[in-house]
Amino acid sequence: MTFEIVKYPEGLSLAQYLQIEQDLVKDVQEPTLFTWIVKPTVIYGRHQSAEVEVNEDYCRQNGIAVVQRKSGGGCVYADEGNLMLSFISPSTHSEQVFAACLAFVRDALTAKGIPAVTTEHNDILVDGKKVSGWACYTTPTGTIVHGTMLYDVNLDALQHAITPTKEKLNKHGVASVRQRVVNLKEITNTFITIHALRAYIESYGD
Repeated sequence: MTFEIVKYPEGLSLAQYLQIEQDLVKDVQEPTLFTWIVKPTVIYGRHQSAEVEVNEDYCRQNGIAVVQRKSGGGCVYADEGNLMLSFISPSTHSEQVFAACLAFVRDALTAKGIPAVTTEHNDILVDGKKVSGWACYTTPTGTIVHGTMLYDVNLDALQHAITPTKEKLNKHGVASVRQRVVNLKEITNTFITIHALRAYIESYGD
């Protein structure tokens, strides 16, 4: 699967990048990909409550923005070590688009010898640990699929900023968020910087 690669200014807020997605999908003509990096932000899903999923006191004290997105799925933490990816498709067959986008990212990693697999929970795992999480939603004019790629995320901040229920952690067989995730930088030296990872993903989709 190939994508038109588009680029936008660096340094925008997460809310601004989400607005770019919404603007793009209004008249998208072909599958499109753009990548972005943000300052520390917690993003929670459409059906979630910040009071339940987010340590709001910790976020306020540490200058971490908290933003709700229109797609479903779980709560995630992003910072300058997390590559964010947005796929915009003119197709409204969201399940097909979603599966194709996850397969694209998985295949991009496996092409570099990284044993990535997709899961029924819309994650991409390497050796049983999450390196990438995904969500999507459909509009009358297309589908937006967006996700994370943990390259060198501050896992201490992630651990403190997100407060999932014990039931959710038990579902994944772990005791904490940090136990469930891993940075790509910890498991491979394929990408020297997050910008090298970004360039590779973009070239793989071009």
